Amino acid sequence: MSSRHPLSSPPGFHLPELRDAVIGVGVETVEPTTLESTYYDTSDLRLARAGAILRYRSDDGWLVRFADRDTSTPAPPAHGEHPFDGEPGRPPEAALDLVRALVRTARVVPVARLRTRRRRVELHDDMGKPLGEVVDDEVTVVDRGRVAARFRDLEVDVDDAAPDGLADAVVARLRAAGAGPPDQTPKVVRALGWRALEPPDVTSLGRLPPSPSGGDVVRSALAASVAKLIAHDPGVRLGDDPEDVHQARVATRRLRSSLRTFRDLLDRDWTKSLRTELKELGRDLGEVRDTEVLLDRLRDRVERLSPEDRSAAKRILNRLLERWDASRSALQETLRSPDYVELLDRLVEATRQPALLPEADGPAEKVLPPLVGRPWKHLCTAVEELDADPPDAALHQVRIRAKHCRYAAETVAPVVGKPARAFARAIEALQEVLGEHQDAVVAEQWLREVASESEGAETFVAGQLASLERVDIERTRAAWPEVWRKASRKKLRQWF
Repeated sequence: MSSRHPLSSPPGFHLPELRDAVIGVGVETVEPTTLESTYYDTSDLRLARAGAILRYRSDDGWLVRFADRDTSTPAPPAHGEHPFDGEPGRPPEAALDLVRALVRTARVVPVARLRTRRRRVELHDDMGKPLGEVVDDEVTVVDRGRVAARFRDLEVDVDDAAPDGLADAVVARLRAAGAGPPDQTPKVVRALGWRALEPPDVTSLGRLPPSPSGGDVVRSALAASVAKLIAHDPGVRLGDDPEDVHQARVATRRLRSSLRTFRDLLDRDWTKSLRTELKELGRDLGEVRDTEVLLDRLRDRVERLSPEDRSAAKRILNRLLERWDASRSALQETLRSPDYVELLDRLVEATRQPALLPEADGPAEKVLPPLVGRPWKHLCTAVEELDADPPDAALHQVRIRAKHCRYAAETVAPVVGKPARAFARAIEALQEVLGEHQDAVVAEQWLREVASESEGAETFVAGQLASLERVDIERTRAAWPEVWRKASRKKLRQWF
């Protein structure tokens, strides 16, 4: 690991002598090298505007990098650098796949060519062990064979194992020689100019106007979810963090919920079409996510078993891993399909120009609160129809109704304020206890199937694990009525 300290280099700057910056640290000037870089993007710079790059450089090949450029950019959680093998000229399919949610159906072409003359000063201890380096880059932007611009960057890169104070001493020496504060703007953005600084296609941090209409809130709600879906798409493709699948699924669910909540303000056919396509995407995300949740749950349960039972438990978990692998493959196929990419284009367009009806022009504070009343009535009806000992499936339906009700309240909260947020929190508590119940039900059902298909130790262990799930089922069954009583208090919903 190392720490990096960027600096700016004004005209006429010369690297100072660094040999005596820290006692016991030597320096060695390396022969300058020239690097040729080509950056790829869409004609409207979708990657640069979202804080991402797709680059080929002569010394290290293809690279995709995601980084926060500012707080309004939905930079993917799959931040950092992702190298790819491939020849110059055409980006590798795997690299294009990783940025697909940002570029979508647009064509990716070369947008900037940079020639960098790199000077390096290596830092080492008295035994010759590397401690870091100072990199001085003089960058030339080439446009159609002509020099379009020049700029210069400095960076101090010091290993974590370097002596304390080395980085500060070197930076201080450079600042004393005239180096300035860093320009955090990526090289490609400086090469492309102001167009690369424009806002991304969709952002989750848009602000409502002082007196928003219903349509303003619709756009904001859709944008927040679409931005989240796009942001987590690269992480879903990489598969390194289960949270990416979870957040992409939440974004898809919220989009469907918003389209349903606002259906009185939106064209019915337009809304139905989007909800149908989102349902199919949510199904594929759900298969992966549900398997991950079940895996995590059972891994925790296995730790409570005796050591002699864990070998059989591991074989049971391997069945889930096979299911997870199959669901991951199906999800990857969906993400690489033309239908999915076209859906993303439609969703981005929906954040700009949703198919609003005239009713959406009314003041949000009057138009929106009644829209929460409908999901609330559906939730109440689902609860009222339960008998004294309701089946698991009926409780699951109550949970689904609660989730929609909560999402609806959270969507209008920017306009309604604290009352809507308080109501949403109370409904969320109901959703959570019923969610725990459903997770236990699903786990028990799966373990029953495993037990029926197994023999010997695996049957016994599956039964043990199922008995633990039964305890949670009974616990949450006993707990949810009190949570519902608190969530259904009249004072929580006086605002609608």
